[in-house]
Amino acid sequence: MKVAGRRRLDWLQGSIMHHFRPLAIAATVLLLSSLPTTADAPENVAKFTAMRVHLVDRIIATIRQTADVTGIAELDPSLIEALREVPRHAFVPEELTAFAYLDMALPVGHEQNISQPFLVALMLQLAEISPGDIVFETGTGAGYQAALLSRLGAHVYSAEVVAPLADRAAERLKQLGYPNIEVRHADGFYGWKERAPFDAILIKEAIHHVPAPLLNQLRPGGRLVAPVGPLDGSQMLTLIEKGATGEITETKLLSVKFSPLQGGERI
Repeated sequence: MKVAGRRRLDWLQGSIMHHFRPLAIAATVLLLSSLPTTADAPENVAKFTAMRVHLVDRIIATIRQTADVTGIAELDPSLIEALREVPRHAFVPEELTAFAYLDMALPVGHEQNISQPFLVALMLQLAEISPGDIVFETGTGAGYQAALLSRLGAHVYSAEVVAPLADRAAERLKQLGYPNIEVRHADGFYGWKERAPFDAILIKEAIHHVPAPLLNQLRPGGRLVAPVGPLDGSQMLTLIEKGATGEITETKLLSVKFSPLQGGERI
């Protein structure tokens, strides 16, 4: 087992509180209070675009600040473009639109969250997505990460154990025009055997071990990214690589805190 670093990043653990400061919220609400009621009005689109670019700039800065822990100093240009183009505000509940471009997790209902943008970007960078890759993700949620994967040129197979979330995400992704995404109501703990093997697997919820079905469905040469550790505490964001002959290499990167996987042994 390879361990890249175990430093606990207190600033990351507290990022939600940091970005929930009253002044930050007030500034965002003030900006969005002037948005037209028509979602696709030119003024609205321009303001959301500016906020999205600002968020991506902050993500890039955070990636550089954590490079000594993660080994990732830069994001691929294609990922930066995807982050700048995919409208995160379209994937959060309407009442939380004002907070869509803060670097923080947000609830999407049914005790599930849309992940912090920095962590989404880091996980996608670690997965090294290339056009044409076959990718499996657990926890479709609102569909934001699936949209980013589609924008990167992947064929996405996404499992969501909460039926209403799966249905809404599939409809939203279709309406927004993201191709090559298949969403199904299923338990992601067991993967999607019919669509395997996968070039990359992204587990977006906390697990105390990597499920054997997912390791088996990972293609030799593939990469799996997951928060691994106690479900009631902090986990380590972990990169698992499968070698050409099936050997597994595990690299623990940094301390994170995700909601537990709603499936497998928890059902």
